[in-house]
Amino acid sequence: MANEAGKDTCTLDTPSVAAGPVTFKVTNSSAPGITEMELIKDQRIVGEKENLAPGLDPVSFTVTLDGGPYKVYCPGAGNEYTDLTVTGQAAATPAGSVQTIMSDGTKSYSAYIVDQVNQLNAGVKALDAAVQSGNVEQAKVEYAKARPFYERSESNVDGFVLPGFAVDDNAGNLDYLIDMRESTPVDAKVGWKGFHAIERDLWQGNTISPTTKAYSTELVGNVGKLVGVVGPLQYKPEDLANGAADLIEEVQNTKITGEEEAFSHIDLVDFAGNVEGAQQAYAALRPGLQKIDANLVTQLDQQFQAVLTALDGYRDPAAPGGYQVWTPQLRAGDAAKLTAVIQPLHQSLATVAQKVVAAN
Repeated sequence: MANEAGKDTCTLDTPSVAAGPVTFKVTNSSAPGITEMELIKDQRIVGEKENLAPGLDPVSFTVTLDGGPYKVYCPGAGNEYTDLTVTGQAAATPAGSVQTIMSDGTKSYSAYIVDQVNQLNAGVKALDAAVQSGNVEQAKVEYAKARPFYERSESNVDGFVLPGFAVDDNAGNLDYLIDMRESTPVDAKVGWKGFHAIERDLWQGNTISPTTKAYSTELVGNVGKLVGVVGPLQYKPEDLANGAADLIEEVQNTKITGEEEAFSHIDLVDFAGNVEGAQQAYAALRPGLQKIDANLVTQLDQQFQAVLTALDGYRDPAAPGGYQVWTPQLRAGDAAKLTAVIQPLHQSLATVAQKVVAAN
């Protein structure tokens, strides 16, 4: 990754590799507009690296690849998508019934959620370190870095409940404790907790008080509990379908409206996280859905791409989380445009659960 004549570029050393274990060594030499790289096949992220600031030491990851076409995605580059061909044994068409294929997909999605929550755990610890040190500006940076991991993984918040608690008991509802918004009625018994209480102090008060530090300590504890909760969770295919649709509906209801990040206005960071989480739930179902309704798969692929393309227009490497601040002024001018591109995707995803259940 480099900056050439004022344009950030993302290039591969080779356009093709042989099937099997492949190690990607990622270097950002001088491209401030590129902070992450993803390897994608059939809507599924099969490998990625984030926080690729210019000048840092190279980082690497290794994945075992089947033959076929892949894309390397470098958000913010002049050439965001680069084709990679993997030669040799092509991936076998998933065998078995639609139910078996989709059941296998739920297992891969479960692994994705566990990974995201583990990264969330690391992210809130970095946030807490900045908060406990009293460094407001660094805390804002770490807040924005941590948020996407929760937004990607919150498609099944009904499962984010501590053992022994009912879903409607906020004292054990980790979604409430971690992600309650200011606009949500506060449970007087439990109080206001989590990310957004910290957000208020950092952006509205521009200060870190003893109370802020207590919020942060409690957030770390609750995310640690979430790590234990998501590990054994099991999903049905319709859970993934409904979860994907719910995440996109949440984009419409709380991100585009600016309700989610009422103080920091980093709603587009959360928007992108919800979209990626929905995309990965869909990708886990995609091989089975291809057998049920191939035309719907084509439509969904195109609609996801349209949303991602629209989002890319708001990237800003200098802003917290890498997206433009969703100010009331920007929202007034662009909310309708983003709504127009997200609604068709939601409408299509809303049909998937019924198709999945009917196929079982």
